[in-house]
Amino acid sequence: MGALADAMDRVAPGRLAEPWDNVGLLLGDRAAPCGRVLVSVDWTAAVLEEALALGVDAVVSYHPPIFDPLKRLTSDDPRQRALLDAAQAGVALLSPHTALDAVKGGVNDWLAEGIAGGPDALARSAGFEPLRPAAALPAGEAFKVVVFVPVAASAAVRSALAEAGAGRIGNYDHCTVRAPVTGTFRGGEGSSPSVGRAGRIEEVAEERVEAVVSAARLPWALAAVRAVHPYEEPALEVHALAARPSLDEGAGRLLELRVPATVAQLASRLRRHLGVRRIDSVLPEGGEGARHARVALCPGAGASFLADAAARGATLLVTGEARHHDHLAARAFGVSLLLPGHTQTERGYMPRLAESLARALPGVSFTVSKADAPPVSEPRGGAAPARGARPRRPLR
Repeated sequence: MGALADAMDRVAPGRLAEPWDNVGLLLGDRAAPCGRVLVSVDWTAAVLEEALALGVDAVVSYHPPIFDPLKRLTSDDPRQRALLDAAQAGVALLSPHTALDAVKGGVNDWLAEGIAGGPDALARSAGFEPLRPAAALPAGEAFKVVVFVPVAASAAVRSALAEAGAGRIGNYDHCTVRAPVTGTFRGGEGSSPSVGRAGRIEEVAEERVEAVVSAARLPWALAAVRAVHPYEEPALEVHALAARPSLDEGAGRLLELRVPATVAQLASRLRRHLGVRRIDSVLPEGGEGARHARVALCPGAGASFLADAAARGATLLVTGEARHHDHLAARAFGVSLLLPGHTQTERGYMPRLAESLARALPGVSFTVSKADAPPVSEPRGGAAPARGARPRRPLR
C-alpha cells in the first residue's frame, strides 16, 4: 500500500494540497500488498459495496473519506460505519483532492480545457496560469550560507561546505558562488589574528563564498566552515530563502481567451465537456450579452476565489457550486458565475486519474467506479426555474 501512496504523491504531490485539506493514505497499512484499486469521486456505501464485490485492495476517493476530526468511530453513524467496514475488510482509503486540482495537468487544467474548447484551444490561449500560484523550495535549498574567507583558504572552505552537504542543487553538488571582496578588521585585546597584528586595522583580499543548504545540514555546514576557516571569528551569514512561485501549479486557474465569448457560448462548451444538461448562472445587472476574455475557474466549491478573480481582472468565475450569499457577492463584484454542479466539475477527470496512477504503478489494476454517482440530480422533465430567479438561471 505504501507503493500506491507514493505513486499517488507523484501524480498529485501532497505539498500542493490546501492547508485545510486531508490527502494521502487515510486508512490502511502501508506494508499491505496492493494489486487492484477502485477510483471514485466520493466514498459512499455504494462504492464500498462495489469495492467489496470487486475484491479491491484500496479505493482512491477524490474527496477525502476522512475530513473532519473524529472523536469516535462507531457504527451508529453511517459514514463512520463505512470506514469501519473498509478497515475490517482490509480496504485502504486514499485521497488526492486539492493536490490533484493544483498539479499541472490536473483537474483545474482539465476544466480549463472545457472552457477553452479543448486542449488545443487551451494551448493557444492568450494566457493561462494559477489563480493562486503554488510556491515551493527544493529540500536542499532552504537556506543560503555566506562566508567571507581569505583567497588562499577559499578552496578549503568550499570543499568543507560540500562535504557537509551544502551546495546541492538537483543532480549537482559542490555548487558555490565566489566573488572577490576586500575585508577589514581590527583585532582587540587578547585576539590573535591570522593576518596582521592585533590593535591595527587590517585590509585583506577575500572571497565571498555562497552555497545553498538544507535545514537538516545547516548546523553541519556552519561547523565545517568554522573547522577549516583560518580566522578566529569567521564572518558568516545565514539567509532563509523564499519559496518560488509556479506558473504551472497552484489553486484555481486564470484563463485568458484569444476570442472573448458570452456566458451562453461558454456554457455550451462546458455542457459538452462535462456531459451535463444544466448549468446555472449568476449574472450582474446588464451582464447577459457580455463577452468574457479573462475567466477564473476552480472545480468543486470555489466561491472563495471570487475576490481573487475580481482582483485579477476576471469577469467570469466557473466553479461547481456557490451559496446564495456568494451569488449576491458575485453580482456586487460585477463577476458572472457559471455553476455546473460540484462533482460535475470533477467527475469527468477520474478516468485520467486512473490512467495516471496506472502509469505510475505498473502491475496494479485501476478501475473507475460505476457505483459512484452525483448526489444531486436534475428532476425528470427538466423543471423550469421559478419566476423571479433571475440572478441564478439555468443555461440549457
